Amino acid sequence: MECPLSSFTRHVDRLFVKPEDQIGKLLHAAVGVSGEAGEVLDTVKKTWIYSKELDYENILEEAGDLLFYTTALLIHAGYTLNDALEHNKAKLAKRYPEGYTDQAAQERADKQ
Repeated sequence: MECPLSSFTRHVDRLFVKPEDQIGKLLHAAVGVSGEAGEVLDTVKKTWIYSKELDYENILEEAGDLLFYTTALLIHAGYTLNDALEHNKAKLAKRYPEGYTDQAAQERADKQ
């Protein structure tokens, strides 16, 4: 059975074709990440500020779009989703060896 991350990466790589230059693709992906993150924030804001019911379906849709653009960004920077996941796990294991604490968050042992 194929790994879902590999399948999704191929899906993104097949669709993310413009512009043709690498820096253009990186910029397109970065702007996409920013825009989709803004849409997630707006969805949550509507619940927080206007007391609307949280639109979970929209959260799912926008999170998928965020993953699409994040994957495109990684591909064109020479990485995979798995690279990013493993890097994040290692970074946070160093920062929070005993689990999250406010003190560890402020000290950021991974940055020393």
